[in-house]
Amino acid sequence: MADTLTVHRAGLATVQDLGRFGRSRYGLPVNGALDQHSARVANVLCGNDEGAPLIEITALDFSCTPSTDVLMAVTGAPADLTVDGVARPQWEPVSVRSGQTIRITGIRVGIRVYLAVLGSVDAPWLQGSCAPDTILGFGRALRDGDEVGLRTHCPPIDHPHFRIPLFRLHAPVRRFHAAWTIDVTDGPDRTEFGDTAERLFRSPYTVSPQSNHIGLRLRGDVPRRVATGEVLSRGVPVGAVEVPAGDELLVLHRGRGVTAGYPVLAVVTATGLSALGQAGPGQAVRFRHRTIAEAVTAYRSQRNAVNALKARVRSAFEALRIPVPLSP
Repeated sequence: MADTLTVHRAGLATVQDLGRFGRSRYGLPVNGALDQHSARVANVLCGNDEGAPLIEITALDFSCTPSTDVLMAVTGAPADLTVDGVARPQWEPVSVRSGQTIRITGIRVGIRVYLAVLGSVDAPWLQGSCAPDTILGFGRALRDGDEVGLRTHCPPIDHPHFRIPLFRLHAPVRRFHAAWTIDVTDGPDRTEFGDTAERLFRSPYTVSPQSNHIGLRLRGDVPRRVATGEVLSRGVPVGAVEVPAGDELLVLHRGRGVTAGYPVLAVVTATGLSALGQAGPGQAVRFRHRTIAEAVTAYRSQRNAVNALKARVRSAFEALRIPVPLSP
């Protein structure tokens, strides 16, 4: 009988990976985990490849029980993580015995939590990814009572080192705030806003409840375009800060369509996109201007931290004789 994860309380959980890359020329959005950094770290902590399928839990409580011993990691927004009622840490490997119940409750500050298990979870694939696409009606949104297949790559794990505070891998944990500061670079239409472009950085914006994985709607002091010509539909990147007519900004996220016809004032950086994926309705978002060189430096720093974590995980798991699929 195949090993499974029985979902007791699904909330808004989905099975995700890092997205569908190289398919924009076919009109397919990239999609994937909105907080890419947290998703990557969850997988690395389990010894998986960064892009292995995992569970993205949004806002609501989640609980499940594995049919076999598993090694898991939970990252993302602060939450209360328990295994059979015993509190366990986030951002660290956690050993779970067959039949124990994993509960993730009280998600706060951010809105997304990631649960990865060594070997990954099973999911349908389309164009190289299991990432849900709401336009195509593809993907797996979990429901109460679902049985999620586990792709186990090793014998059951229950090692005492995963239960003592001294065994820590020092994962690069993002700081979570009630008000988010999001880095952006200049967009292609920056000059069309004249002096009003500076409004973007002067005061915070509030995340609208109408926000989703396609884009965030932000209410606040919206810059006004001074140019009068039409903006033709064109390709737009994930992270484009669009300024439609009205009193809201639209920040495109991973589920965005590949073309749009609004002026693009700025573009959120790669590190800023993961942070933006944690911003929930009613939270404040401030934008901070960065040069392209600064954005690249920040991304390299984050990547270096994840790569260093990989090396520590590989060394620790080899010392414990735990076989893992983690690639260099």
